[in-house]
Amino acid sequence: MNPKQRRIVIKVGTSTLTNELGKSNLRTIEKLAMTLSDIQNMGNEVILVSSGAIAVGANKMRLKEKPTNMRMKQAAAAVGQCENMFLYDKFFGYYDKTVAQILLNAEDITQEEKKENLTNTFDALLEHGIIPIVNENDSVSYTEIESEEKLFGDNDMLSAVVAVLCRADLLVILSDIDGFFDRDPRLYPDAKLIEYIEQIDEKIYKLAGGAGSRRGTGGMRTKLQAASLATAQGIDTIITNGKDPSILYQVVEGKKTGTRFAGARH
Repeated sequence: MNPKQRRIVIKVGTSTLTNELGKSNLRTIEKLAMTLSDIQNMGNEVILVSSGAIAVGANKMRLKEKPTNMRMKQAAAAVGQCENMFLYDKFFGYYDKTVAQILLNAEDITQEEKKENLTNTFDALLEHGIIPIVNENDSVSYTEIESEEKLFGDNDMLSAVVAVLCRADLLVILSDIDGFFDRDPRLYPDAKLIEYIEQIDEKIYKLAGGAGSRRGTGGMRTKLQAASLATAQGIDTIITNGKDPSILYQVVEGKKTGTRFAGARH
């Protein structure tokens, strides 16, 4: 690959994929599909890590609110995964792209043999120009939905794990805020965006605070943990606003956007 042709993992969260009513945000999903297709046409390899299955499934099942008990969460996830892949297949199909679904459990990345098979699967798909779309397998896995210390944390950690598995050159986490700030911009209008972070230390974690948006579950802390995992393996990580997916053009062109965390240079 030449410097402009890279393997890029993009993580998109529930708050980007759904609107305030919890329904699929079709305009954003279509723009995401177009932008990623275009980025692949530039010679890059693209992997999408997508959240949103439970929220979309709950809406499709006409539930009055997002479910709270395990059986309904897993049922909603099963419906939502189907709906999300239908939309992705449709919108990526407009741009002559083939997509593949990969649903992961914690065991898939902790067992060496499974991990190797997974890496081979990603490589095979990417070699054939197929865009893998990855999600936690919420319909059968309870670790992500229920545990206190979630392994993947609303797919932020999952995206970093996928980036490491696939030996990616870049991880981009699309959030509902513009990047990493010196304090919560939703509470403090004078909060300043930090454009570049060379090392994620305790001081940076203290700035991260707690929870995220209302529709997702991943706060800035889980994004920092994801960035920490990826950068430790030499993968540059960018957190930026996913409201308009065309911001990814700025990312691949090397322009400043959001917060860039430097990958360790071993």
